[in-house]
Amino acid sequence: MSGADGPIYTSAAGAREVERRYREALDRWPVPCEHLRVPTREGPTFVVASGRADAPPVLLLHGSGTNSAIWRDDAASWAEHLRVYAVDVIGEPGLSAPSRPPLDSEAYALWLDDVLDGLGAARTSIVGASLGGRLAADYAIRRPGRVDRLVLLCPGGIGRHRRGWMVAALLLAPFGRAGRRGLVRLITGLGAAEAREFLDHMAATFAHFIPRRELPTFTDAELGRLAAPTLLIAGTRDAMVDARDTAARLTRTVPHTEVRLLPGVGHAIVGQAAPVLAFLRGR
Repeated sequence: MSGADGPIYTSAAGAREVERRYREALDRWPVPCEHLRVPTREGPTFVVASGRADAPPVLLLHGSGTNSAIWRDDAASWAEHLRVYAVDVIGEPGLSAPSRPPLDSEAYALWLDDVLDGLGAARTSIVGASLGGRLAADYAIRRPGRVDRLVLLCPGGIGRHRRGWMVAALLLAPFGRAGRRGLVRLITGLGAAEAREFLDHMAATFAHFIPRRELPTFTDAELGRLAAPTLLIAGTRDAMVDARDTAARLTRTVPHTEVRLLPGVGHAIVGQAAPVLAFLRGR
C-alpha cells in the first residue's frame, strides 16, 4: 500500500499483519459501536462510531503510527454523553485509504470536510493526539465555523520538535523487536508494567509501518486564527515535542487556551478522559 509520497508499509505481508492486529483490537471495543466507511476525495475513511446518534458529536484523530484503537478506554467514558467518531487518519496504519497529501496544504481540511459531511455533522468538537492534534488544529484554523471545541493532546506542529528520539531509533534498530519496544517506551514514556499490550502493539506495528518524518510548524499568524475554545494537555517529559514551548506558543497566540501540563508524563497521554469530557461538555 502506498501513499502520495511513497509506500506506508514495508511489504504487503506487513500491511496484512498490522490489519490483523488492529481488527483484533476493534473486536474488544468496550461499548456498542458501528463501523462506518465514509467516501472521501482521498479514498474511503474508516470510522468507529459510539454513543447516541443524537448526542453532540466529537471527532477523534489519533497520532502517527497508531489507529483508532488508542481511544478504546476514552470512548467508553465519552460515549455516555457524546456521539463519538474515532477516525482512522488516512496514510496511517488503520483501515482508511493510504493517501498522504501534503500536510502544509488544504488537503487534510478538505478530507475532513468530506468525513463530516458523510457523517452528517455540520459542526463538531475535535480531540487530536500528536499528528492528530496538528490535523485538528489545522482544521480549526481553516474551518472555524465547523469546530465547537478543540482538545490537543501532545500536538505536533506547535512547539519545538525534539530530535533525540531519532538518534535512539538508529541505536536501537539492530536489536529487532526488543529495540522497537525500547524505542516505543522511550517515546511514549510508558513503563512495561502499565502498558504492556500497547507497547507490544506499537512495536509490532513499527516492524512494518513507515511513519512520516516531519511535521510542518504553524506560524503565529496561523495559530492566532484558532477561534474555538481550546484545551492543551501535554507531558513535561515528552521525548518528541517540547511541551512547555507548545504551551507558551498557544497561550501567547490563542489567549482562550486552557493548559494542563502533566509532570513526568511522556508523549502518551493517558488517564485524562474525565477532564477532557468536562471540557467538551463546557463544564
